[in-house]
Order: sequence, then structure tokens, then C-alpha cells
Amino acid sequence: MNTWLMILGMLAITFTIRYSFFAWPNLRFPKVVEQGLHYVPVAVLTAIVVPAMLMPSGELELHWRNAYLLAGLLAIAIAALTRNLLATIAGGLLAFFLLRWWLGQLPM
Repeated sequence: MNTWLMILGMLAITFTIRYSFFAWPNLRFPKVVEQGLHYVPVAVLTAIVVPAMLMPSGELELHWRNAYLLAGLLAIAIAALTRNLLATIAGGLLAFFLLRWWLGQLPM
């Protein structure tokens, strides 16, 4: 029952937030809020990706056998050097799978 209440609560909150843009189409945010909203995607993606890179098995793994960390650092370097999203994704994935293969971590 608690799960259903939580799902319905999330549904109500999400609907209210999204509906508000249709209910009040002339609603404008202050300039400071608009500037702050530009950082939301970066903050959310960082909050998702960094724990996965540093703790792939649930515990902190800061060593050279952590393919997630090494491939993530390489993807960050590719992104900084090329500013190309496709190159970053392709390079990060290629590095990740090659590292997993080289370290013997691919399931067979």
C-alpha cells in the first residue's frame, strides 16, 4: 500500500509541475532562477554518473582495475579536448569495453 501511495504522490507532484506551465503560460522566472536552471542537467548527470564510476560494486574502488573509473576519466578527457558529444560517447564506450576485456571482467 505504501508503494502505491508513493507512486500516486509522485504522479500528483509531476502532473502539478507540468500542468502549471499550461495553466499559467505567461509565468516567467526571475533571471537568477533561469541562470540556475541551466546547471540542472549537469548536476543531475554528475549525481548519476560519479557514484557509478567510483563505486561500481557498492564500495569505493579507486584503483587501476576499475574500468568504470578509467573509461570515465578518458571520456572526460575526450570531451574536454574535442567538445564533441559523439566522440565522447564512442570513445568512452570503446575504452570501457576494451578495458573490461583487457582486465578480464567481461562475462562470457
